[in-house]
Amino acid sequence: KKSQTFSTADDNQSAVTIRVSQGEREMAADNKLLGQFDLVGLPPAPRGVPQIEVTFDIDANGIVQVSAKDKGTGKEQQIRIQASGGLSDADIEKMVKDAEAHAAEDKKRREGVEAKNQAESLIHSSEKSLKDYGDKVTEADRTAISDAIAALKTATEAADPDAEDIKAKTQTLMEVSMKLGQAIYESQQAEAGSGDASAAGGK
Repeated sequence: KKSQTFSTADDNQSAVTIRVSQGEREMAADNKLLGQFDLVGLPPAPRGVPQIEVTFDIDANGIVQVSAKDKGTGKEQQIRIQASGGLSDADIEKMVKDAEAHAAEDKKRREGVEAKNQAESLIHSSEKSLKDYGDKVTEADRTAISDAIAALKTATEAADPDAEDIKAKTQTLMEVSMKLGQAIYESQQAEAGSGDASAAGGK
């Protein structure tokens, strides 16, 4: 029995689709789809906030049970897959050999997807910070951040994402955004300081 926690990819996402696959390849699309189900009714929340715990269990008869539970609401959905829906020994052997033959290619694709996911998360947070706190930095800094966001978006939207290119542009965005982060902290500290002064003055 194994469990792993996932989250949402979009703001206010109300449902997630859980796909159950069997195979040896890195990417789910290259494996055999056994079944899928939806967990619906998620409350509105920013992307990455909901905690969806997916539990995978297989019994002695080869029956697979997969459940998904939203930790926030307790909502749960599951699927049960009979052993006959899987693969024969010959199919499994073929899949293992196929995975070995495509190992380098699959690794590159997985790294591309992981880099893209990290980049999209950074783009999302950077755009929000720029919108909320952009007035705390100079116009030159705002332009540099906007340009870095645009460059990273272009890299992530490529038909065949290049992990190294995305990582380099992610690093650039992180570096140019440092001044914005510093300005946010300074602003929060100033607000906290004025709040303390007001409290002291009111005593």
